[in-house]
Amino acid sequence: MTRLLTINGPLFARHDCTGHPESQARLGLALEGVSGKTGWIDPEPATVGQIGSIHDPGYISRIRELSRSCPERRCCNIDSDTYLTCDSFDVALSAAGAAVQASLHALDGEPCFALVRPPGHHAGRAYAMGFCLINNVAVGAAAALDRVPRVAIVDWDVHHGNGTQDIFYASGKVLYCSVHQSPWFPGTGLRDETGTGAGEGLTLNAPLPPGSGIHDYRCVFNSEFIPAIQSFDPSLLLVSAGQDCLSDDPLGMMDLRPGDIGELTSILLETGIPVSLVLEGGYGPSHGAAVRAIYEAFERF
Repeated sequence: MTRLLTINGPLFARHDCTGHPESQARLGLALEGVSGKTGWIDPEPATVGQIGSIHDPGYISRIRELSRSCPERRCCNIDSDTYLTCDSFDVALSAAGAAVQASLHALDGEPCFALVRPPGHHAGRAYAMGFCLINNVAVGAAAALDRVPRVAIVDWDVHHGNGTQDIFYASGKVLYCSVHQSPWFPGTGLRDETGTGAGEGLTLNAPLPPGSGIHDYRCVFNSEFIPAIQSFDPSLLLVSAGQDCLSDDPLGMMDLRPGDIGELTSILLETGIPVSLVLEGGYGPSHGAAVRAIYEAFERF
């Protein structure tokens, strides 16, 4: 049995906008699925240097100032989807820091699930987007690359992780694999988006039509992602775990069930590569059951 540790803390509730899909309520639902066999780790904030390895300094300053200028008990919009509170910059630092912790713990033989918010995979080097402020999984991958030569990221969120793709598009050190609904927000993630320069061939997109189910995801994992991961030979496999690919999620139109998320987890564990996860999307009533399936996959391994 492998125990999956959990990184979480109460501070994530300080980034909250009642009625918004990306609220603390959805994290509460996810936490209902955490296994009783887990161990709990308090999140530690990322340093400005750690997020500076991913995001432009001007962008970091802008997000910090926009957050700190937002009045207390108010939500301030960056765009039509993405908001800030007066505490959001500090909360986002802790979300990114939790991704760093998840990466380093996994390299030390302790896989973790960073159950954090706000999510991150739409945030690029100099832009916020799609509920995301700091690209958590990218910051976690960069921290791991201080210790190991190569990292792979698998993103099963229903939305393509355009920010993660953009950040590592020219990198020869990160393999980015995304399976997502298409056409759908944000409109990126086509098969011909494969990387450039040293990163040519290291972006692998598998767009699937609405209504796709576990057979389609299983085929993508077994015929595309796993061979690419094995060929790349990373020292760490990070998962952008967005459970909005579930059939009852209001922000997607896919046909996965909670147990299917556990099956995808098991496929990745069979590679023998250390695996940790960072929460992305997931807004439906069965989100907690899918999180439980992830923990159970580790416990069976």
